[in-house]
Amino acid sequence: MTPKTPKSPSHPNYALSFNTAAAQYAASRPTYPPALFDAIEQAAARPLRGARVADVGAGTGIATALLLARGAEVVAVEPGDGMASQFRRSLPGTPVVRGDGDALPLATASVDFLTYAQSWHWTDPSRSLPEAMRVLRPSGALTLWWNNPALDVPWQVEQNRRVERFIGGDVAEKRGSGRRARKEDVFAHAPYLPVCTRHEIRWSRTVPLDTHLANISSYSVFLVLGEEATAAFFAEERAHLLQAFPDGQVEESYEVVLIVIRAA
Repeated sequence: MTPKTPKSPSHPNYALSFNTAAAQYAASRPTYPPALFDAIEQAAARPLRGARVADVGAGTGIATALLLARGAEVVAVEPGDGMASQFRRSLPGTPVVRGDGDALPLATASVDFLTYAQSWHWTDPSRSLPEAMRVLRPSGALTLWWNNPALDVPWQVEQNRRVERFIGGDVAEKRGSGRRARKEDVFAHAPYLPVCTRHEIRWSRTVPLDTHLANISSYSVFLVLGEEATAAFFAEERAHLLQAFPDGQVEESYEVVLIVIRAA
């Protein structure tokens, strides 16, 4: 099995790769725990119920559906054709507009929450931060989060190493989400952001082996490489996982990293 080194995470193919796998993304990607939304409300000092929320980079609507369930009034912002089409199938009654965080198609001071679930790392913070502050109402909140595999779980550590050997580098950096550390640094040094808090929420889910592999293969680094280039890797990965989970049910552990920035 010969790994192929993907292009830089800034390459547009990474951001666009999800459009060809929107149904797979919707079916296999993990959701988010209720404790995440409890933490958002506590940090923002206001409830989601009745709030006007823009979910940016909404993808297939995984986070949007949970925001709606909390009683929020949500408009989704999504740049990709395939993802937006899947979103409309999943949540036909929820508005979705085309756009991205660097140039939000939203009126000034129009939302109470601006949410980025797994999507802030696709933005340029020199543009997306001012845009966020523009569209937020006074005392509104910008909320960013990422579902990260917990790397204190032995089998997940081993899988992460196998993935990194195959792709030729750090998983988070190759996917683009590793840049979040530098973006947190932007928040720390931005004097016009009065309150910025960081939280971690631990949770887990148990899924069939095929769902787990579909989730991993929906990462942009694998989508860009394509099925032919990754088939041997996933065949070997299936064999590794069956040794750890002979019943074919995989327990995935996650740590959600949440950042909440309250507007003045």
